[in-house]
Amino acid sequence: MPLHPQARAFLATAGSDEGADPDARTLEDIQLARAAPDPYVLHRGPLTTLPFVRDELAEAVPIRVYRADPGDAPLPVVVYFHGGGFVHAGGFVIGDVRRSDAMGRFLAVRTGAVVVSADYRLAPEHPFPAAADDAWTVVRDIFARPAFYQSNGVVAVAGESAGGNLAAVAAWQARDAGLRLAHQALACPLLDAAMELPSHRDHAKGYLLSAAELAWSVRLYAGDADPADPRLSPLRLPDLAGLPPATVVTAEYDVLRDEGEAYARRLAEAGVPVECRRWDGALHGFTALPGLFDQGAEARDYLATRLRQAL
Repeated sequence: MPLHPQARAFLATAGSDEGADPDARTLEDIQLARAAPDPYVLHRGPLTTLPFVRDELAEAVPIRVYRADPGDAPLPVVVYFHGGGFVHAGGFVIGDVRRSDAMGRFLAVRTGAVVVSADYRLAPEHPFPAAADDAWTVVRDIFARPAFYQSNGVVAVAGESAGGNLAAVAAWQARDAGLRLAHQALACPLLDAAMELPSHRDHAKGYLLSAAELAWSVRLYAGDADPADPRLSPLRLPDLAGLPPATVVTAEYDVLRDEGEAYARRLAEAGVPVECRRWDGALHGFTALPGLFDQGAEARDYLATRLRQAL
């Protein structure tokens, strides 16, 4: 279907970096972008006041822990991995728990779980597999120290864009380590570093996250790594049997759309319960901006509902 009117209006006002060469950016440019005020902070959702928000460490990985329940009874845990948090740049390079604060608070309220938002290391200073290693460290630490997290032992992972990649990678690492996850919830996930599917061509330009920007972000993170390495491309994992049940959200006008839908198909073929929903007319990252996109608010509610049901 055509672009949703809100998506079309956003593209008209947000501008585009498609004429720029991403490879011309210096490390200083990247660091300045990270430090800049978030221009979309008012559109990421309300900063709901919670009885418990605390910055901690999972081993050496910074995390922010959210709890909406004022009591101290053990609860399920949702480990959340943020995306890029920036309009014209993919994940792995920009993004942090600060920009995803509204999402952490929202998930804590809507799922009833303790939410652990991971501040994983970013490229190019920390290339692959640093982010994947950090994600796995956080998940492993929750299982190792349930009392610290007030966990009842039921753990799910969730992520957007690059964060969806990290959630999917952590899901198969948990399976292989004998740790049972209750669910994996992925929004517009980046799952295949090879970038060879039709949506990479069909939506390469003009739809917010361009193929050039995506390739730049992946290149900074992946370096010379094999695109078939499942720690980088979980879509390439040879055996998906036994992975946790999944929810996958995709956007019609997203360069990453086909990766998420291919992953959902492979999960189903492997006998894994999965529900995949495409939001027609939507752009990449729409779930992170519910204040701009009605579809983003709807998809975010859907993800939270699915997580709550799984937990």
